[in-house]
Amino acid sequence: MASFALSVAAKAAPFLAIGDGAELFATGTLGVRADDNIFLANNATSDVIFDITPGMEITFGKDAQVKGSLTLVDGFTNYTDHSSLNTNLFSGDVAAGYGDGKTKVDFGTGYHELNQNTVDVRSPNGGSLTRRDAFDAHILGEFEISEITSISAGYSYAHTHYQRSGYGNSDDSTVPINFYYKMTPKVDLSAGYQYRDYQTTIGQNSKDHFLNVGARGEFTPLLSGSFRIGYTKRQLSGSGGGDETMLGLDGSLTYAITPKTSLQLNASSSPDTSPQGQQQKNFSIGGTVTANVSDVWKLTGGLSYRAIDYLTRTDDYVEGSLGATYIVNAYVSIIGAYAYRNNSSAISSSEFTNNVFSLAANLRY
Repeated sequence: MASFALSVAAKAAPFLAIGDGAELFATGTLGVRADDNIFLANNATSDVIFDITPGMEITFGKDAQVKGSLTLVDGFTNYTDHSSLNTNLFSGDVAAGYGDGKTKVDFGTGYHELNQNTVDVRSPNGGSLTRRDAFDAHILGEFEISEITSISAGYSYAHTHYQRSGYGNSDDSTVPINFYYKMTPKVDLSAGYQYRDYQTTIGQNSKDHFLNVGARGEFTPLLSGSFRIGYTKRQLSGSGGGDETMLGLDGSLTYAITPKTSLQLNASSSPDTSPQGQQQKNFSIGGTVTANVSDVWKLTGGLSYRAIDYLTRTDDYVEGSLGATYIVNAYVSIIGAYAYRNNSSAISSSEFTNNVFSLAANLRY
């Protein structure tokens, strides 16, 4: 788990200005974590981990229609009692956007070297972390047809390569298409279709079809966001192929409790394939409260639940977090956090509980 981080309201001056529209920032994190179950296993193993993460960020397109950023990070992770797990991992991300009032285009791509376990990526018996490389890219454009209608289309691709046996490398492609109708000046109704093609070296390949309707915008002066709900059909390949159907859901809403406190609610329902090749039906729901207590203090708290239906059993996964950020100045912030994870299963070896306390200093100059 990476050190918990929150966005900082204070704006740092750039380390170096590059021309009129680009700026270079030096970034870094120095953190420590106390983790009582580093492998997310039924038999817990604890350790204290130190993270040193130097990096850089280049932003470009200031006051232009095309804006974007390049972020490069090199992370050093050192385990106090399990030095064989020490790693040096690289991450890089590019994000860009274009907008002229009638056309909007969003593009992003990233490469991440990972060596942490998750509820989906782990050995129940523990003893190892799962090293993998993840690449992703997406492009999404929205085009105005008339004053009250628009259409969006896009493509996203993700490739995951595992460096441990027992996990399937995967290629995941998604094509969403949505039509929007402006019902009011602040709310759009939508109708859409999403196609997904998932290829894996372990288990069955699949194709998903998600037909949906939804809405987006400012529903009330305090409630805004978007949601899509509909019908999802999964077609499986191979000798054990067949069709699976389920409710399709994807939603994110933000409610302003006070001018300085907000509640974000998220929910989703979709099929998936685990890295070990098991078919899943996932339902997730969660919420996060963020409070800007003052100009220098920010508090957050979150709780989420995920039902993981493996068709033969259902696991219940719960995750919670508490965090506080203190903004020292425009360049430095201090973050303290607590994270809780629990997986309940009919298979006792798949169950685990995890508590992580972390403290980190973030730099952006």
